[in-house]
Amino acid sequence: MRQFCALVFLAIMVLVCASAGFAHGTLTVQKVNQPTQTYPNVRIVVAHKTLRVTSADGKGTLVFDKAACSYAGELQMCLPYDCTLVQGGGSSPINIQKGTLYANLTDQDQPLSNSSIRLPPRGILFSLTTKIGTILNLTGVIDEVNK
Repeated sequence: MRQFCALVFLAIMVLVCASAGFAHGTLTVQKVNQPTQTYPNVRIVVAHKTLRVTSADGKGTLVFDKAACSYAGELQMCLPYDCTLVQGGGSSPINIQKGTLYANLTDQDQPLSNSSIRLPPRGILFSLTTKIGTILNLTGVIDEVNK
């Protein structure tokens, strides 16, 4: 019985430690006349005024490094205008036509203005359209913030 309890405790600790590094974001990509691609468990990092969204397998990262930002209540609202896809050892610019990003950098739920949506602490939401018509949507929680 004692060994069983020790094994259960060990299993719980492994699950807790594994979930601590778990990415909590979902990125969807809708290209013109193609099925939607969904990327679950993306890692979302804000570091040095740059937003990085990395696929679960680590093979692709969207890097947003220029945006016009302000505050809408407690939420940071940004209009991104520079994005790069880093993948396979190279990088490709993503030409943004329009888009809006909301980030809750507080420790409490915050309402999105004119909406019933509430962003959780460290929650992030964005939608943008590229110049070729691809739509990118991200929902999730920021995994790491470095200033």
